Amino acid sequence: MPVLPKQPLIYEINTWAWLAELSRRHKSSITLSNVPAEEWEAIASFGFDAVWLMGVWQRSPAGMKLARSLPPLLEEYRKALPDFTPADIPGSPYCIRDYTVDAHLGGPEGLYKARTALSGCGLDLILDFVPNHVALDHHWVSERPEFIIQGDATDLIRAPGEFFQSGGRVFACGRDPNYPPWQDVAQLNAFHPGLREAAVGALLGIANQCDGVRCDMSMLLINRIFRKTWGSRAGREPQHEYWVEVIEAVRERYPSFAFIAEAYWGLEWELQQQGFDYCYDKRLYDRLTHESAETIRLHLSGDPAYQHRLVRFIENHDEPRAAATFDPEKNRAAAVVIATLPGAALFFDGQFEGRKMKLPVQLGRLPEEAPDLELRGFYRTLLNSVRDAQFREASWGLCALSGWPDNESFRNLVAWSWAGGGRHHLVVVNLGERQSQGRVRMPGLQLAGRSWRLVDLLSGDAFERDGNEMTDPGLFVDLKPWGYHFLEF
Repeated sequence: MPVLPKQPLIYEINTWAWLAELSRRHKSSITLSNVPAEEWEAIASFGFDAVWLMGVWQRSPAGMKLARSLPPLLEEYRKALPDFTPADIPGSPYCIRDYTVDAHLGGPEGLYKARTALSGCGLDLILDFVPNHVALDHHWVSERPEFIIQGDATDLIRAPGEFFQSGGRVFACGRDPNYPPWQDVAQLNAFHPGLREAAVGALLGIANQCDGVRCDMSMLLINRIFRKTWGSRAGREPQHEYWVEVIEAVRERYPSFAFIAEAYWGLEWELQQQGFDYCYDKRLYDRLTHESAETIRLHLSGDPAYQHRLVRFIENHDEPRAAATFDPEKNRAAAVVIATLPGAALFFDGQFEGRKMKLPVQLGRLPEEAPDLELRGFYRTLLNSVRDAQFREASWGLCALSGWPDNESFRNLVAWSWAGGGRHHLVVVNLGERQSQGRVRMPGLQLAGRSWRLVDLLSGDAFERDGNEMTDPGLFVDLKPWGYHFLEF
C-alpha cells in the first residue's frame, strides 16, 4: 500500500519563493537545511499528512537565460511582481537539468534535513518528477540524443520555435499538443526503451529521498496520446504503457512509494488503472469555477473507488489563486467541498492567507500581500473538523435531494454523508447565488425511531431533529448563497 493514508491532506509549497519569504521574515538566509522548526510545526498543526516541496531540483542555466529574456514571460512577471530584478528569476522548476537538489535551496543535505524534520512532525514528503521533457542543457541531450525526439534542418527553418539545434543535431522542444511548445525544454521520447529504463533510474534516485512524486503532465505519456502528438518521429509504439512499466519497476524496490498524476482530458481513470494512486480532479475545479451544482452532483455520482483516488483542489501553482477566482463566500464554500469529499485534498501555500497574486513559476520571490487572518481561521476550523471527523474510517455516500413544485432551489445544493464507527456526518453546500432550500436524504443511515442532535462543526450551531422526518421526506435545510453545513450527528 502507498505510504499516504486514505483521505490525505497535502500542502504544496513553492520551495524557492517560500524560502526567500522565510529569509525575509527571519532576517537571515534560510535554506532547506535550516528551516526553523516552528515553520514545519505550523504546517503540521493544520492536520496535513504530506508536504509537496515543488521545485527542489537543479534548474537549468540555459532555461534561466530564456526565462530572463522572453518578452511574454517578462510581461507576466511585471503583472505579478512589478519591482522584479534578474535575481528574482531562477527559471522554471520544470526545466530540470538534474535530479539533484539545487544548491541554492540547500542541496541534497538540506533536503535530507528537511525530510527528517517533516518526519518528526508526522509529515511525508512529495517531490516532482517531470517525465515528458528535460532542460536544453540536460546531459541526455549530448550523451543520449536517442532519448530525445529529433527533427532535421528543414524543421529548424520551418518552425524555429518548435525545434532547437545542439551538437550538430536538431531536437524537438517539449510540448503539450494543445499549446505552443515550451522553448526551454527538450522533448523526451516515451517510446524509446532506453529512455524508460533511464526514467526508472531517475525515479529510484528520487524515491530514496522522499515518500512520493507528483508526476508532471502524466497523460502526455499514454501511448496513444504520445503517438498522436509525435507520430512517426517517436518510432515504433511499445507493447506496454510507459506508466505501467515505470511504476511497476519502482514499486519492486519501493513498494509503498506514492504516485500522483497531474492529469487532464478525462484520462484520470485510465491513469489510475496504469498504477497511479491519485490523479488531479481538474474537472471538479472547472465545475466549481464555471458550472452549476447539478453538474457537480453528476460528477460525484461516479464509481466510489474512482472518487477515492482523485486529488481535489481550488488552487495550485498552475491555477489562479482561489481568493482572486472566487468571491469570499464562494471561496469558503468551494473549500468545504474539496476538504470533505473522498480522495486527496491539495492546498497551496498562501491559500489560507488569501493571497491573490498568481506567481509565474519562473519567479523566486513573492509579492507582499496583507494576510487575511479571518480566512486563515476558517481553514483551521475546517481542517480541524475534517481531522476530528475521522473520514478515513468511514464510508462516503452522495445524498439525494428534493424540493417542492413551487421551489426548485434545491438544485443549487450538493450533499454527501460519511458514516462509520457509530458516527454520522453530513455536508451540505449551496453552490448558488440565491437562498436555497431542500430536503436531504442520507441513504444507508439508520436514523428513524429516535431524535438527533446535529452540531455544525464550522459554525457551532446545534439543531434537534426527528429521525423519522430525516428519513422521509428528509432533513430540511435552508442555506444562504454559498452557505454550508458540516453536521455531526
